[in-house]
Amino acid sequence: MRELCDISATELRRLMVGRELSPVELLDDCLSRIAAVNPAVNAVVTLDREGARKAASLAETAFMRGEVRGPLQGIPVLIKDTQDTAGLRTTYGSPLFASHIPAADQASVARLRAAGAIILGKTNTPEWAAGGNTRNPVHGATGNPFDPLRSAAGSSGGSAVALACGMAPLASGSDTGGSLRNPAAYAGIVGMRPSYGLVASERRAFGWSNLSTDGPMARSVSDVALMLSVMASDDVRDPLAYTLPGEAIRGLAERWGAPSAIDLKGIRVAFTEDFGFAPTERAIRRVFRRRVERLAPLVAECREAAPDCADADEVFAVLRAALFLATHGKTYKERPDMLGPNVRANVEEGLGYSLQDYARAAAAQTRIYRNFQSFFEGCDIIISPAITLSPRPWGELYPAEIDGEPTKSYFHWLALAYGVTLAGHPALSLPLGIDESGMPFGLQIVGPRGGDAVLLAVAAALEAAFAADPELCRPRPDLSRLSNAPPLSATPGFLAWD
Repeated sequence: MRELCDISATELRRLMVGRELSPVELLDDCLSRIAAVNPAVNAVVTLDREGARKAASLAETAFMRGEVRGPLQGIPVLIKDTQDTAGLRTTYGSPLFASHIPAADQASVARLRAAGAIILGKTNTPEWAAGGNTRNPVHGATGNPFDPLRSAAGSSGGSAVALACGMAPLASGSDTGGSLRNPAAYAGIVGMRPSYGLVASERRAFGWSNLSTDGPMARSVSDVALMLSVMASDDVRDPLAYTLPGEAIRGLAERWGAPSAIDLKGIRVAFTEDFGFAPTERAIRRVFRRRVERLAPLVAECREAAPDCADADEVFAVLRAALFLATHGKTYKERPDMLGPNVRANVEEGLGYSLQDYARAAAAQTRIYRNFQSFFEGCDIIISPAITLSPRPWGELYPAEIDGEPTKSYFHWLALAYGVTLAGHPALSLPLGIDESGMPFGLQIVGPRGGDAVLLAVAAALEAAFAADPELCRPRPDLSRLSNAPPLSATPGFLAWD
């Protein structure tokens, strides 16, 4: 018998609207799951039990009166610890903010709360979301739900692990170099990077940069679409969040609330193991090829090809370093000891670049973007592995080599994701079984420019096609084993910087 906390958000919403389920009962079930499983994985780092219980009680009263006040009414949601929550500790994984309590929600969180979501707590992240390994000196490491001593990826690792373990139906994340997609792939859930500007943000240091965005995470494509329908919005403080002609906002519920039905037989797919530059592990390439073989008969065309991503490594490195220099340069100058190795590395890299380097990177990013537009004239969707390698121990700061070849930086192993980030296209990680190490395998699906609805429709169709397939359906962690596992906090190196 399934527990309430394992039911999809879309189904939970239907049950609560029909008065078949109490928001209070659902919340209690989520809290019980957190108490049982979280010590083994350290995904949820702050809880607001009192505030959540009050919100659940109010939601229950509203439902009993027949009042439906928002699409997420009564649904518990976890928030990444880099995102401000009013009255709830938000540390950004930094010892500088270990006791920080924001006075107000950031806009994307406020939209979730306004839609009736119950903000249950915060999920773990690397310091300032810097890196693909969820670990910091404030809350410690987050373990993979399929093996707590392995990495959960990052930087939205806490959210992904919490979802995989059924601690909440929905969770928020953010993505620069794959931080929504990478941890989703490692945990066997769905994480979506929306088109830039679709989820408006008033907090980006570079308002005109498309590198960073907030986005939804869930256990199914339909739940991701539901959450996106709430997160998407216009906001005058975000220069990329402009209103489309003839539409009040960019995220109308009737447009994004559920994936549209689509016939895969009309879809042209391009597949690539590495986008021509990503250092993808041989074992991951083999698994991906097998997934392509299973997927190809379902679509109109499936050919091996990729847009020209020449210089993507250098472009992302320069633009990312500039962003970190703008955000953390002052702290680096005044209190470098309060920054971890990843943040320091990015700032120091930024200090070494010239304006000529930045100009070259910005021009190259534009070229990559235009290459993507030309490429999509011949296909509807691109697929690739979501991440370059199978999970390694979280005690490793980052993978220094892949198949014996050294990586270029602490984020080079995220190249499959950041190549797509540079083009600005929407992308999603869909769980498709396990890899050769018995860990979840994520398929990255990339949509056309502004094609968030197309991406969701294709992902939902693929999810449905393989839902009953024991080899390709979404993998589930052994919750009984996690419940009986020792606390992750007892592991040596749990609170270390590196």
